[in-house]
Amino acid sequence: MQVSRDRQKSYANLKRKPMEFQVGDKVMLKVLERVGDVAYKLDLLEELSRVHNTFHVSNLKKCYADEPLAVSLDGLHFDDKVHFVEEPVEIMDCEVK
Repeated sequence: MQVSRDRQKSYANLKRKPMEFQVGDKVMLKVLERVGDVAYKLDLLEELSRVHNTFHVSNLKKCYADEPLAVSLDGLHFDDKVHFVEEPVEIMDCEVK
C-alpha cells in the first residue's frame, strides 16, 4: 500500500505548483490571514456573507491587476447551496451543418 501511495504522490506532485500568499496579497479579494499550511482567510464582500471565508490554496489565483477589479453581483445567481447558476441571455450566432 505504501508503494502505491508513493507512486500516486509522485504523479500528483508533477502537476502541482507550489503557491504561497502573504497577508495583504490580492487574489481578487484580500488575504486576511494564513490558516494552517494550505488555507487562507479572505476578506469577503457583504453580499457573500453566506459563504465561508476560508479557502484552500488550490482555489486561489494571484491577482496581477494594478487597478481594483469590481464584479457586480447583481447579474449573478446562486442556488441554496451557493453554486453558480448560469442563465443564457441571448443566442449570438447560430450555424446549421
